Amino acid sequence: MRALPNIISIFRICLVPIFVVTYFYDKNDIKLYAVFVYALATFSDFLDGFLARRFMAASNLGKLLDPLGDKLMTIAVMVCITIEGLIPIWAVLVAGIKEIMMAIGGFVVHKVAHVEIPPSNLIGKSTSVVFFLVCVTLMLFKDIPGSAAIVMISGAILLMFAALVSYVHTYVTVMKNRKTRDNC
Repeated sequence: MRALPNIISIFRICLVPIFVVTYFYDKNDIKLYAVFVYALATFSDFLDGFLARRFMAASNLGKLLDPLGDKLMTIAVMVCITIEGLIPIWAVLVAGIKEIMMAIGGFVVHKVAHVEIPPSNLIGKSTSVVFFLVCVTLMLFKDIPGSAAIVMISGAILLMFAALVSYVHTYVTVMKNRKTRDNC
């Protein structure tokens, strides 16, 4: 049972190319198969986290695989809907920069402070839900005006940056606690 969350995370990573193929294979305006794959990946994200906490099966490998799967799927979805012209390219670039900043921050906290990477928080989880809903809406309803799509994705990206700010605050707190602990 201890390995199940990691297996689910690996499954989610494997869903990324399946999402891309189904997204571009489905020539209908409604990307129903791609939405299904994306929904399955999103559900698996919540499931692996739940199982890891419920059965105290968190592992260092899982702490790497889980966010990797999330970030790969997020970028894949954004790139696909950008290629189709549903959102502007700047949205992918901004989201990509945010993800890189999060990865660097987590790495620095882990390596410099020698502490576990802080888990996701309510803002981060809320961001995932909003981002999922925005992207699914854009995939399912092709008649959404471009200006409305930009407002929707901009709102999701603003929420992403609110999550980034909350994580930066957590990282700074962890680093200050480390310095205080080291000075004692």
